[in-house]
Amino acid sequence: MPIGPHGGLLIDRTVSEEEQPEILKRTEGFPRVSLTMMERADLELISTGAYSPLSGFMGKADYESVVETGHLASGLPWTLPVVLGADAGTAAGVSEGDEVVLADEETGSRVGVMTVEERFSADLHKEAQEVFRTADDGHPGVQTIRRRGEVLLGGPVRLLRRSASPEWAHKYLEPKETRMLFRLRNWETVVAFQTRNPIHRAHEYLMKVALECVDGLMLHPLVGATKDDDIPADVRMDCYQVILDKYLPADRAVLSVFPAAMRYAGPREAVFHAIVRKNFGCTHFIVGRDHAGVGNYYGTCDAHHIFKEFDPETVGIQPLLFDHSFFCTVCEGMATTKTCPHGPEDHVFLSGTKVREMLGKGEIPPPELIRAEVAKVLIQAYAGDTQRVG
Repeated sequence: MPIGPHGGLLIDRTVSEEEQPEILKRTEGFPRVSLTMMERADLELISTGAYSPLSGFMGKADYESVVETGHLASGLPWTLPVVLGADAGTAAGVSEGDEVVLADEETGSRVGVMTVEERFSADLHKEAQEVFRTADDGHPGVQTIRRRGEVLLGGPVRLLRRSASPEWAHKYLEPKETRMLFRLRNWETVVAFQTRNPIHRAHEYLMKVALECVDGLMLHPLVGATKDDDIPADVRMDCYQVILDKYLPADRAVLSVFPAAMRYAGPREAVFHAIVRKNFGCTHFIVGRDHAGVGNYYGTCDAHHIFKEFDPETVGIQPLLFDHSFFCTVCEGMATTKTCPHGPEDHVFLSGTKVREMLGKGEIPPPELIRAEVAKVLIQAYAGDTQRVG
């Protein structure tokens, strides 16, 4: 029996091609609200059902409930605010009940419309403390909400135009499409795996262990906005494709991108990512060490512990909680402390800093850490644009 969407209904707020001319004509000259890259991605994910049960940007009741309790005002688990900021000038010209045009910040093109049901103020300090567990301006998520500002607009949206097509656009499957794919493949249980990093042997190990327990795997890398020093999505996608083509069974794995932006909210984002994958039709979600973490803001296993704070029935997707994996030179294979009896001196851990240093020198990391084919993709990227790859 396929898993139901969060809240029971898969939302669809997309405008059909037939409707577009009328809406574009009717809203010509309407007030405009510019969307950041994160808000642009959120608009699309709301409208295609990935953020079900949301049908628009949150109003005050949902925003405050999510910040304070990790639940929507209805009581349904939801751990991150999905809100629309507006500068003071724009907000002053918009009244509740107005319809506004949502425009891409970079191109100025109209990408959606919104009926403004509420205009309210955010408590930025409280939001930072509750969502990110810090108000430190060094945290990238805190920086994002401070740039967004206090004034928020809430209300239902309609999506006029999907994002400009990047190289991996053909790999983006909406929730209704992944659900159909899983049905066609007769997958009743599906595990999702997310990463914003190039895939390495530890990732591969987690996916294969999970595949022992379910019918299929959806490799679902995040390709939206990330920190400047994160490796670009196009490079990461080439790495994922290598693993899919050579090291995973073709009939039991699928690659689709997740166009959301990273919030770097650690434990809260782990729950959010799990709930969203439920909307895509997944029954299980892999949560590794320090999921969605950044710097030293979160404990190593905080993203595991947070799931104990929620009713499993209302979250509705099974988290698979994995310890830090490593290559054991005695076992001669990948393992975790749950399966390996040997000491740290026998363990080869993946150090992102070490790998980046080796790649920058054109050196191939040990095969215990990263597949040679993946290393080759990364070395070529470094050679072509070291500054861009970071």
